[in-house]
Amino acid sequence: MTVADLETEAQRRRTFAIISHPDAGKTTLTEKFLLYGGALTSGAGAVRAKGTGRSTTSDWMEIEQQRGISISSTVLQFPYRDCVLNLLDTPGHRDFSEDTYRVLAATDAAVMVLDGSKGIENQTRKLFEVCRDREIPIVTFINKWDRPSRDPLGLLDEIEEQLILEPVPITWPVGDGDRFRGLIDRRGGSFLRFTRTARGATEAPEELVEADRAAQEEGDLWTEARDGVELLDSVGRGFDSKLFESGELSPVFFGSALTNFGVRLLLDAMVDLVPSPTPRHDKAGEPRALADPFSAIVFKVQANTDRNHRDRMAFMRVCSGRFERGMVVTHGPTGKPFATKYAQSVTGRDRETVEEAYPGDVVGLVNANEFRVGDAVYVDSPVRWPDMPAFAPSHFRVARTLDTSKTKQFRRGISQLDEEGVVQVLREPEVGDQAPILAAVGPLQFEVATHRLNNEFGAPVELNPCSWTTARITDEPSALKLRRMSGVTVANRADGELLALFESPYWLARLEADQPELTLTRLVAEG
Repeated sequence: MTVADLETEAQRRRTFAIISHPDAGKTTLTEKFLLYGGALTSGAGAVRAKGTGRSTTSDWMEIEQQRGISISSTVLQFPYRDCVLNLLDTPGHRDFSEDTYRVLAATDAAVMVLDGSKGIENQTRKLFEVCRDREIPIVTFINKWDRPSRDPLGLLDEIEEQLILEPVPITWPVGDGDRFRGLIDRRGGSFLRFTRTARGATEAPEELVEADRAAQEEGDLWTEARDGVELLDSVGRGFDSKLFESGELSPVFFGSALTNFGVRLLLDAMVDLVPSPTPRHDKAGEPRALADPFSAIVFKVQANTDRNHRDRMAFMRVCSGRFERGMVVTHGPTGKPFATKYAQSVTGRDRETVEEAYPGDVVGLVNANEFRVGDAVYVDSPVRWPDMPAFAPSHFRVARTLDTSKTKQFRRGISQLDEEGVVQVLREPEVGDQAPILAAVGPLQFEVATHRLNNEFGAPVELNPCSWTTARITDEPSALKLRRMSGVTVANRADGELLALFESPYWLARLEADQPELTLTRLVAEG
């Protein structure tokens, strides 16, 4: 394959994540993207809890279907127009922020989903800041416009003021709630009128209506919408691709994922506006050209995605070169060769063998047992990628098996959850694997860990509360002193770091003031 051929394939790729506050409709939008992309022929559904409806493609884990929320990121690949879209659905709940942060390291853009009645919420703001730090372009989708919503101009002002981001509407709504009739496409001034379908299970019929006819048939709703568009035109809110790609501007789309209103226009924008893969920078800040020998970054590890086999899959985003199934790659941290015979593309829990992949694509490697999140994989030319962020845990539990005959399963399950990043696992030297400490950003992570240990690994477990509230990275000389103090415990993390756990943030603050020689370093990111 020539360099030109490889670059042509890379230009066909769009790799993006969807981020939002919980309940803004993120996973429903993911389903509808699959519907419009042809990956679902019918029955695209909203997320429903406790068996009240079909589960979604991206929320395939049993506990996700029970709770009606996304708790794990999901990789979804499908063709649309002449492009290949790699869509990464992320958890919206703050307790699973670490998973979302890791996924964002593998994307080239993100869709920020806002609830039209609520605007910007806490988790949305937090995830947006991560995108800004990583210079990830943001497309904004203001969802749930089929319900009573806030003033659209007010929502634009909120985006601009709170996120310091220039919002540029590409579409503009005609009506809202039960009166939501359709969208004006500002790029050409056309009016697309939508027709509802039963439960949004099929594509919403669209009718292109001339302005004069729309004015007659829609009356005051059309007049109000046109006034809004004219105001936007008068203040010069126009799209600029350079400002978008630099993260200073966000194209805005209105719609309803539940009824499919505006979904096609948004999906078209992901092809037309979102940049194709560009050279990724290594840990030293040097770009890895798309045409360089094959390289990839592991951004997610997931066990038991196959119901029939207790497997383990490492998801990697291709950064350069061409991937071919069966090629032997080098695992960066260990330097060991790895044969890629079992390479797969994934849609939720469904999988297919992948023969080749290009920059921007996501490939799952089965039974890549030594692969960890953040690892580099390459051919010929070594590379190291920037470190993945780790959150400071603020919730802790001591895990113990309830059945000593299941000790082997318990240890294997704990190790797997640690490798996946479901929780951080800490071990005290004198206790080891008998009673590991589980550390988490939020308590829902413990619920997931308990459920998976019980159901996937057959290891019934109890998690006992602890008094620790704060963690800091320390070193061995400081650890020797800290272990002699009350109110503090020092434990080992799997990556080799020593973490000092404090019962009181006030005790930590006093130690930092009285004994500044102690190494007490904040983790990369605070949860």
